[in-house]
Amino acid sequence: PTAPPWSFGHRPSYVAPRTGPPRTDPEASAASLRTLVVRYLSGFGPASVADVAQFAMVPRSRARAALADLGGELDRLEGPEGEELFDLPDAPRPDATTPAPPRLMAMWDSVLLAYADRGRVLPPAYRRVVIRANGDVLPTLLVDGYVAGVWRPVDGGIEATAFHPLSEDVWEGLAVEARSLVRFLAGREPEVYRRYAHWWSRLPDATVRLLAGG
Repeated sequence: PTAPPWSFGHRPSYVAPRTGPPRTDPEASAASLRTLVVRYLSGFGPASVADVAQFAMVPRSRARAALADLGGELDRLEGPEGEELFDLPDAPRPDATTPAPPRLMAMWDSVLLAYADRGRVLPPAYRRVVIRANGDVLPTLLVDGYVAGVWRPVDGGIEATAFHPLSEDVWEGLAVEARSLVRFLAGREPEVYRRYAHWWSRLPDATVRLLAGG
């Protein structure tokens, strides 16, 4: 941004640093990574070494070392494919049959980006539609814990595009979310993703509904 509060449409401005980045203290760096791992697991656990490395943007060797250093502070679990997973001892772990209510997830939501295997939340068939070639990650409909479509604010409410058929109960749950979101955006920026509207012209054929606000 080149002007307050958040500017778009201007050429980026850069300033060269006077000196290079300071050399870090290896022990302080390792301690910081351990803190980050704990914070990450509190929001996104259980997770694998690969997941931690993906989120922290560090080599897997560093992620593995941080998890090993945390040792008894973490629970070790077995994933569905036999992979080792890590989590905090007091973390909630709902039963697999626990219903997940419909949700409207924001652009670039960490739920879609926090794991090495994005298929955990994002079905492979929808990945190229949701994650665009330039890195934009569209706002999504989350149904039963999986991406089922995309959404955007428009005049009159929230336009929801479903990539596969949804039940009326699910649509009603999304409508509840939409009403809450429209109220939240009303005093801010009602069409917050207007700048990214061009992506919607490239979506595949799908079911589109306007979820009214208010």
